[in-house]
Amino acid sequence: MNPVLRSLCGGGGLALLPILIGVLVIVFASTAQIRVANVFFINMIVVLGLQVTMGNSNVANLGHITFMGIAAYIAAILVIPLTIKTTILRTAPFGISEVELSAVLAAIIAVAMTTAIAFLVGLVITRQSGIAGTIVTLAWLVIVHVVIVNWIDLTRGPRALYGIPVNTSIVWLMLISAGVVIVARLFRDSKSGIQLRASGEDIDAAEAMGVNIRWLRLMAWTLGGAIIAVGGVMYAYLIGSISPKSFYFEATFLTLAMLILGGMRSVSGAVIGAIAVTIGFEVMRYFETAPEILGLQLPQIFGLTGFFLGGTIVVFMALRPDGLVGNDELDDIVGRYLRERRPRVEGGAEGN
Repeated sequence: MNPVLRSLCGGGGLALLPILIGVLVIVFASTAQIRVANVFFINMIVVLGLQVTMGNSNVANLGHITFMGIAAYIAAILVIPLTIKTTILRTAPFGISEVELSAVLAAIIAVAMTTAIAFLVGLVITRQSGIAGTIVTLAWLVIVHVVIVNWIDLTRGPRALYGIPVNTSIVWLMLISAGVVIVARLFRDSKSGIQLRASGEDIDAAEAMGVNIRWLRLMAWTLGGAIIAVGGVMYAYLIGSISPKSFYFEATFLTLAMLILGGMRSVSGAVIGAIAVTIGFEVMRYFETAPEILGLQLPQIFGLTGFFLGGTIVVFMALRPDGLVGNDELDDIVGRYLRERRPRVEGGAEGN
């Protein structure tokens, strides 16, 4: 089978999973559960963007959530109605207080600008490897957070930026998530993706074979930033208000835990990890509320969600660093199982 067609088939099959989840939620879920599903789809988009960068290059990235924040703030600032903007952003620079764009145009500009920023920042960050590369991404996270908090005229600083029209739904998020799955799979199976993963395994051997590692990392970093930017815009359009704390350490470790648990080397791992951590996160949140189970009143325990995230990262990094799925895609696992099973079936048929 043609490699591109194979990637499309594999990615399309995996994309059916978020669509199936979305359909089940629409048909059977309550309003509160639909809201959880909406956030889940946004987290999945962000995790897939992180997988494109971190999963293929094998360089830990702690600054991915910054692109979510940048895109969310750009889209929000452009789309907030003038009646609200003249009140909360009256002194905004660049004449922003007099600009009001449609949701679609604001989203396009936000993703485009964030992608350009990702490319420029990537020119510096992708030059680093190992621990140095990880530290640089962490520094980028802190820098962006400090800028957002202190640029009060443009972002309102630590206060929430509100008045953002709600312009998304679970159907849109479901379809966008499915599309991002296919894009991430196509990149992973492309020549650039294969070379980038090979460089992550042995950088010296890849350089000896003439692989332009710096360019491949920059390509993955920029594409990942663009995907995460889409998640940021959808988050702003879903919640209706944003603040700097929404794009800092908590969101960083939440999405990182999703990728590590599922397996960062595969797109399937990113999707499975997002599902597993979302379920675990909601279970821990339920136990934080001191529920009564089978007549037994449980105590109220705060911080279970944070403990769950930290524990997930530590346990899987120590016991199963490849995650639940490992390095394979789900269609690879299913295909291998069928190939191993076929000889036994055929052998049994001949014996009869």
